[in-house]
Amino acid sequence: MDITAFVRELLFSHDCVIVPGFGGLIGNYTPARIDKNTFTFHPPFKQISFNRNLNHNDGLLAGRISGSLKINYIDALRSVEEFVTSVRKKLERGEKIVFDNIGSFTNNQEGNIQFEPDRSANYHLGSYGLEMFQFSPLEGYDVRKQITRHIDKVPVHHSSMRKILWRAAVILPLLALMVAVPLKTNLFKPKLETTNLNPLVAVEFENNKKAIDEKTPALPAKTEVTRAQPAEETITTETPPAEPSRITNYNSDGYYLIVGSFKSMENAGQQVNKLKKEGFNPEIISAANGFFRVSAMRCNDLATALSSKNNIARKFPGTWVKKI
Repeated sequence: MDITAFVRELLFSHDCVIVPGFGGLIGNYTPARIDKNTFTFHPPFKQISFNRNLNHNDGLLAGRISGSLKINYIDALRSVEEFVTSVRKKLERGEKIVFDNIGSFTNNQEGNIQFEPDRSANYHLGSYGLEMFQFSPLEGYDVRKQITRHIDKVPVHHSSMRKILWRAAVILPLLALMVAVPLKTNLFKPKLETTNLNPLVAVEFENNKKAIDEKTPALPAKTEVTRAQPAEETITTETPPAEPSRITNYNSDGYYLIVGSFKSMENAGQQVNKLKKEGFNPEIISAANGFFRVSAMRCNDLATALSSKNNIARKFPGTWVKKI
């Protein structure tokens, strides 16, 4: 049985394939190269050489034959031995043995086996599909002359430091001016003014705040009193003013929940009527600055006042706590 087909198959994936009792075929890698004499480009190559001393059985060839032909290992090894015996007899008779796409074997005068590889076969898988080719160089083309000519035609120009400094001296002040003008002027500010829709409330609140700060004593430590802006006063003439008997002064202990402060009794009375409709027992308190403050309720301690203030502020925003 001819086993050269199995040897060729193994040479693609192995660098050494041993034929037991005959010798070893070794694949030597050669990188891509250029023959400058013939201008030939050679791809990466796997050159095959022969070593007659590598004749021990490593099981590679017999195992491949056994697996491919579905026979046991002993029968595959016996087929290899029969092939080697036939080859040696032909070599002793002076015949030339050719392994297709691998090389040829002959005996020299001393009886040693000589191997000549087939240089057209490439067993390097990375060079699959690549072949050597020739390329004739261009005549009369000197790369050095082209580079020198290019440099002569397009000289490199360097900007002087004086020009760079001059440009910077002109550009930097302009940039600084562009940044400073919008910041120092009202150029980009919208020409809109925010104002209160009810001017009486703003005037009354400012006067009331000054009077409270002057007349009201400071609270003890760790006592927080929340104060919001007084509610906007609504001026109408249909609702009657509050009764004079409801006007009181700060003459007892506790805390008032003030929902509004008004300069006119009529407006204070309208607020009292709103509180009565909500189920409160309101009072009008005469302040020292001449304003009439409307209290929704009176509390004995600060904690109760703060808790009630949060509930009342849902319907009467601007409610604040005032110590009696």
